[in-house]
Amino acid sequence: MTDTWQWQLSGELNTSHVATVYDIDLFDTPVSAIRALQAAGRKVVCYFSAGSSEDWRSDFPRFKPADMGSSLDGWAGERWLDTRSPNVRQIMRARLALAARKGCNGVEPDNVDGYANKSGLPLTADTQLDYNRFLAAEAHSLGLSIGLKNDVDQLADLAEYFDFAVNEQCHEYKECDGYQAFISDGKPVFNAEYAASYRTNPKARAALCADARARGFQTLVLPQELDDSFRYSCGPE
Repeated sequence: MTDTWQWQLSGELNTSHVATVYDIDLFDTPVSAIRALQAAGRKVVCYFSAGSSEDWRSDFPRFKPADMGSSLDGWAGERWLDTRSPNVRQIMRARLALAARKGCNGVEPDNVDGYANKSGLPLTADTQLDYNRFLAAEAHSLGLSIGLKNDVDQLADLAEYFDFAVNEQCHEYKECDGYQAFISDGKPVFNAEYAASYRTNPKARAALCADARARGFQTLVLPQELDDSFRYSCGPE
């Protein structure tokens, strides 16, 4: 659980951070960059959205109109997906296969909590559990590790199926306690915080980092755009 991490999904990829895990975009990152990171001793986790369609992705035309629900609040061009759909699941199998072909060590499927949002679709806690377990099984069948992204209300039910967790803002929203389900199993928790106070107030950041270390988390303070415009790490570097 001592892995340090870097998370960058936009902008020119900065490979100079001393981090053992790099979490980067599946579609936008060339194979050459993945191989270069691995040659430098890093593990590469590849990000994609498993619970929303993004109209700029190359495989967007594969989604059927019935697969898509409401727009994601604040995210232009994204709509929630009906994770019960066989077509959606087939597209996600293809994305996981792409991650394997590109040589990713693991994957970070995003937006896997549609049931807890205003998706415009009849999703439930049970359908979400089924879908998230499906993603984990498919990833493992391809030799990929897989992280559970957020979905904080289902941590205890899903920890056994996932290899690590990626969380946004659990300190800010006081949602960190449930991640003990991962920590107690020796699985890393990679946490990102965006609150301005953690960037601008050294005392607030010191308190954050003290709490993160006590919990066994690997915590970064990052821009919400994840563009590497700044980065503060609570871990050893």
